[in-house]
Amino acid sequence: MKVRLGYVAIPITLQDKSYFHTLTFTQYEHLSCLERKEKLDQILRYNLDTFYRTLQYNKQNDIFFYRFSHNIVPLATHPKVSFDYIKEYAPIWGKIGDYIRHNGMRVDSHPDQYCVLNSTNEEVVKSSIQILKTIDQMYQTMNIKSFMVLHVGSSYPTKEEAKDRFLQNFKALPKRIQKEIILENDDRVFHTLDVLEICEELGIPMVLDVHHEFCHSSPIPLKDLLPRIFSTWKSVGMNPKIHFSSPKSRQEKRSHHTYINYKSFCKCLELLKTVRQDVDIMLECKGKDEALFRLVRQLRFHKNGEFCNQTTFYIS
Repeated sequence: MKVRLGYVAIPITLQDKSYFHTLTFTQYEHLSCLERKEKLDQILRYNLDTFYRTLQYNKQNDIFFYRFSHNIVPLATHPKVSFDYIKEYAPIWGKIGDYIRHNGMRVDSHPDQYCVLNSTNEEVVKSSIQILKTIDQMYQTMNIKSFMVLHVGSSYPTKEEAKDRFLQNFKALPKRIQKEIILENDDRVFHTLDVLEICEELGIPMVLDVHHEFCHSSPIPLKDLLPRIFSTWKSVGMNPKIHFSSPKSRQEKRSHHTYINYKSFCKCLELLKTVRQDVDIMLECKGKDEALFRLVRQLRFHKNGEFCNQTTFYIS
């Protein structure tokens, strides 16, 4: 069984490129028309360069599983901002996509908390759909096969009604975007079984978040659900994806720790071994690449796993 590790956002190691630059609408409003275009152009070019350099860093360190932020494009979905972030920059997007494909990388995105497809507010739903279309346009311009990780959303006024709203709004999306969406269990409302049943109904993959399962457990043991969860990935021809993180503390169990708890991670590996399926594990922790390599050092020292590169190993 092969396990590939990945991380989220900009690596801590690249100190000079720590974050994607951004621009608030308030700042945007105070600029002249010419200044607005120049500022957006400056930020986007910087962010695309940061994205490319991050991918180069990942390759040099054998990291082939990565999540980037869709906020790479400032104000891309704001209704009062008109800025073509695709046409003029297509060669740069294409260069990034070529690099991803040439190096066999798996790159995806996870829209933030403002993307709520089952909201009762029509404006929020419209905004959420625009976010999805924006990410899809990035994928198409890069010419990569990728996914967007979503939560089902709110439970208002009842969980069943909220689920029905999600299904209705999902089915109204363009078919291409439907195929790019994968669902994740959350830590408060829709637990693992809830999300699994929705994914099976829609015929889309499910991302198991182990930390969320710990915070908001399904009524059925995870060991019994794993074969079904992994089966949702068969139609897309890719390894199942898992999110793993450790709680910040007992009091703040929903918050992510800077690093990964090694013992908890090993328990997860033992659980995964019952299914015997290659898997990609996204580490969601504040330590990012440093946390990934800290875990790798622990695995190399304590476990009898066979590493085929710096971030991928086999367990038996």
